[in-house]
Amino acid sequence: MENLMITEFTPLASLGGGALIGAAAVGLMLMLGRVMGATGIVTGIVRPADASEFAWRAALLLGMITGPAVVWLATGSMPEIQVPVSLPMLLIGGVIVGLGATFGSGCTSGHGVCGMARLSPRSIVATLTFMITTAATVFVVRHVLGA
Repeated sequence: MENLMITEFTPLASLGGGALIGAAAVGLMLMLGRVMGATGIVTGIVRPADASEFAWRAALLLGMITGPAVVWLATGSMPEIQVPVSLPMLLIGGVIVGLGATFGSGCTSGHGVCGMARLSPRSIVATLTFMITTAATVFVVRHVLGA
């Protein structure tokens, strides 16, 4: 029997999350004229240009981190988190994503959400590259390596 990996499909939760991310990106652009890319936000905390830059970036990052606590307060239970890979694989994946974000001048949230919405050619190419690489990786892991 073939080893099948089950992927949960949550269209309503995904739609809601996507709408909130889009609304946050639009709000940040309207209020501060800034693009909401996670890599750029974190980089600006590590190396802030000035105090006002640090403040909004820290507030946004704090909001991202405290999201599970808000879910807990609203529902009475923490969101279930499943990480189906080992710690070494997480570390390797993190390094690869970091290198990709560095060489790609941004991350999936910056290019995929904000750059695509602004019809940035660079972001369109970057997002297509992310998607093609993701599809190829899933194919190799599931069908070639059999994991």
